[in-house]
Amino acid sequence: MAYDKFEILTSTAVPLPIENVDTDQIIPARFLKATERKGFGDNLFRDWRYNNDDTPKEDFVLNDTTYKGKILVGGKNFGSGSSREHAAWAVYDYGFRCVVSSFFADIFRGNCLNIGVLPVQVSPEFLEKIFKAVATNPDTEIEINLPEQTITIKASGASESFDINTYKKENMLNGYDDIDYLTKMTSEIQEFAAERPF
Repeated sequence: MAYDKFEILTSTAVPLPIENVDTDQIIPARFLKATERKGFGDNLFRDWRYNNDDTPKEDFVLNDTTYKGKILVGGKNFGSGSSREHAAWAVYDYGFRCVVSSFFADIFRGNCLNIGVLPVQVSPEFLEKIFKAVATNPDTEIEINLPEQTITIKASGASESFDINTYKKENMLNGYDDIDYLTKMTSEIQEFAAERPF
């Protein structure tokens, strides 16, 4: 499998209530030299996380031990800018398995789905409920139910449905990337080819 299966994720969340977070902020261009997916988490939001002398910025949320979890909650228009797939790699490598926002850039959404990060788009109103719940209690748990396509704030029971492409949903439930999906269809592909000789 390309990555872990995603079915139901229950986790605390890390709030990043900033709009228009682009891919250069997620992973600055100077860190795009590697071609493997490993190691990018160290530089996730690098310029927001660290000073020029590499000391952590205490006021940035990833450096605040109050917040933790596998869910990143971002503001509207998350993942805009260039199409670099390294941005999704950095999110995954850091340990997030889900990003919640009221709007995602299409290419970033696709890159996330290709590597096992679930982008959950919610209404602006529900996003604000999440931010308020986490601000009130950082131990607030969020449940992401992929089979049912719902996101729930466990403490209040507030819930909302989200959309996902059927093919991408099936892949995430099985932990497949596009190659894995084709590989599992090997016998069908061979049968199809045998019926249509050159």
